Amino acid sequence: MINRQSVLAKYFPPIWLRFLIIILLILGIFFRFAYLDRKLYSHDEAYTSLRISGYTKTEFVQKVFNGCVVAARDIQKYQQPNSEKGLIDTINSLAVEDAQHPPLYYVMVRFWMQCFGNSVATTRSLSAIISLLAFPGIYWLCLELFQSSITAWISVALLSISPFYVLYAQEAREFGLWMVTILLGSAALLRAIRLGSKQLWGVYAVTVALSLYTFLFSGFLAIAYGIYVFTIERFRFTKSVKAYLIATSAGFLAFVPWILTVIHSLSEIESTTTTAQSRQSVSVLVSGWISNISYLFADFWRYEPFFPDLNLPVLRWGRFLIPLILILVVYSFLFLYRQGGKRVWLFIFILSGLPALAIILSDLIIGGKLSLRPRYVIPCYVGIQLSVAYLLATQIISSKLIARKFWQLVMIVVISSGVISCAVSSQAETWWNKGSHFNPIIVRIINQANHPLLISSNYSFNIGDLMSLIHVLDEKVQMQLVIEPTIPNIPDSFSDVFLYNPSKIFRYELEKKYKLVDVFEYSRLWRLEHKSS
Repeated sequence: MINRQSVLAKYFPPIWLRFLIIILLILGIFFRFAYLDRKLYSHDEAYTSLRISGYTKTEFVQKVFNGCVVAARDIQKYQQPNSEKGLIDTINSLAVEDAQHPPLYYVMVRFWMQCFGNSVATTRSLSAIISLLAFPGIYWLCLELFQSSITAWISVALLSISPFYVLYAQEAREFGLWMVTILLGSAALLRAIRLGSKQLWGVYAVTVALSLYTFLFSGFLAIAYGIYVFTIERFRFTKSVKAYLIATSAGFLAFVPWILTVIHSLSEIESTTTTAQSRQSVSVLVSGWISNISYLFADFWRYEPFFPDLNLPVLRWGRFLIPLILILVVYSFLFLYRQGGKRVWLFIFILSGLPALAIILSDLIIGGKLSLRPRYVIPCYVGIQLSVAYLLATQIISSKLIARKFWQLVMIVVISSGVISCAVSSQAETWWNKGSHFNPIIVRIINQANHPLLISSNYSFNIGDLMSLIHVLDEKVQMQLVIEPTIPNIPDSFSDVFLYNPSKIFRYELEKKYKLVDVFEYSRLWRLEHKSS
């Protein structure tokens, strides 16, 4: 084990590998910035824009869902910075209705949009730029953890073309920023432990605060770091333990204002997370966890009817990669445990295990499906990627020719799967992380009408979905939105009247006067026609 670690530390990637990694890095940057506005601006992203505008959801509903006919484009003011609301209103909108999302990312995006505009591509471009910081972040973390440049470079290569990280690099949400704070915080912690510098512990304290102000689940991460520090110090109150406690306390102290906000908004948080509280069977959870892990390395087989412009059924064979990826991940952890040294495997095991375990136990005991949302367990995926990178880096320089060739082939397959996944996903209008998969088709149908009216209500998830549609509906589209059980007075001056995702009661009332015609199979869209016609 010592010899293996020594070899890794001294080994520098050969020219062919460095050339390959540079190409993959360029591809990774390209995929992060290419076609930024092609995919559907999702329900969640629309709420990001609502918070940036400074309006609350309550204000938006009161002002727009009033039964009046209004142009879709006139509602854009609730999806961008405006003169009526300032930065304090953005923070207040989060504090009042969405305190589980701390304000750091939203403040950054508001300033970004004020400087560079409010198009979908511009809004998402900040996440893409932030995601580039993950490259030096994971390189630094690998140097601190493995003392191996080849492992660091392979980690950069895997991260650059990971379909999972590329997806979130193109989304107007805080999870790309959270990824960066995780990497920088982990690297700063390891370096502070190794060198014991007060300045480094100060840097770690700053990363704790930034991570907490990015996403609340960073609290689990701080606990995981604490377990690691106490364990490697053999549960003695050493200088490192003392420094960790002081630095972490300083980070949490800086976060106290938002902690108080969260406590004050617990009832609101509970009401907005009800969709994640339905109990799932263990088999459904396990199947979801396995699929989510596979998306780290390959994600090109999700051909579904809701991808009308991505007719690639030939790639369905990729599903057979899921068990192979699982085997690779499990073996990498076993290999890491046997060969990596205690300080290395313990860090990765705790980083991967504790934050994920906290969410998994919540789903198993209380009920829910938070663990099926991969963005919530990003620390676990970071650990998985580090483990696989260590396995590949160690084995592709094996002294045994057969082993070396086999693992080089495995690395080529993993890299090729990532590149194919990113290429396929880049051409799609929607993907598994977007939701509302039929909306691109719905938008095309509405936009093709001569003088369309879109009717909907505040039922279910309609508020977020309608805000999403606003970004792609033509200027000619008019909207008439109501708060149920109000039934709108529909004008007769429109060529086509569409109804979007009504409740059963809403449909029943409209069917007394109109005939509802399904626009297409599996749709949430109907066309209203007078029964007399």
